[in-house]
Amino acid sequence: MRILVTGACGMLGTLVCHALRDKHHVVPTDVVEGCEKLDITDTGAVFDVVNRVRPEMVIHCAAMTDVDGCEREPDKAFLINAVGTWNLACACASIDCAIAYVSTDYVFDGEKGEAYTEFDSPNPMSAYGASKLAGENAVREICPKHYIVRTSWLFAPHGKNFALTMLRASEKNKRLTVVADQFGSPTYAKDLAEFLAGLAGSPLHGVYHFTNAGICSWYEFAKKILETAGRTETEVVPIKTEEWPTPTQRPKYSVLKHYRMELLGRDSARPWEDAVVEFISAWTTAKQ
Repeated sequence: MRILVTGACGMLGTLVCHALRDKHHVVPTDVVEGCEKLDITDTGAVFDVVNRVRPEMVIHCAAMTDVDGCEREPDKAFLINAVGTWNLACACASIDCAIAYVSTDYVFDGEKGEAYTEFDSPNPMSAYGASKLAGENAVREICPKHYIVRTSWLFAPHGKNFALTMLRASEKNKRLTVVADQFGSPTYAKDLAEFLAGLAGSPLHGVYHFTNAGICSWYEFAKKILETAGRTETEVVPIKTEEWPTPTQRPKYSVLKHYRMELLGRDSARPWEDAVVEFISAWTTAKQ
């Protein structure tokens, strides 16, 4: 298949392109150097690129993912996450092209008290969550051939993410404070990329949840990362949400249940702890 990837130079997009390259013709696009230039907020440019490339599928990774940045600049968040996605959905629909849209656990408010399924009603509490839900709605309403893939707590040995932040912080600090009363499921970006690549050509359109298996707090996640990296000399101290300065209200319990895949007997996501071991190995190799 000919597959166009947005945000292809980013943390997830880079891995998506890698996961696709052996079986598909990949067209990587982004706003930065290294990929074909595409600003998803430019309607004309989106239609021009889609009409010229004529992809059979678009995997849409481009997004504004700085949660606090979205809260401070909601118009920018909606321009990129909602309007940019609307542009792509319209362009895909115009040539009967499938689109896979990467969404987030932040579309939920975290008050359910148990894992969210694909059939639960979203109720975002933040500008980030609201803008990503608006993108979901555009994809769902405009493009019949769609895959909406919600995920959470992405990490990788490159890019900007919580796991790398913890590792870098531990190089300078012997005491780190981490929120212990927010719970979710970490997701290794490589595993998500492989899941997205596996959707290519699938007739099963709709909403999916994908994370690594298991549940933890940010505090437990940080402890596992540093222990696996051998950074045991750094103390990780649990704190409450209200003790962490942030303009964004975050969900307390945003675990995503892979309900569709479970019902199909196809939920093969590995435990997040196993993914952390591979992450540390890849990060260590990259540093050498």
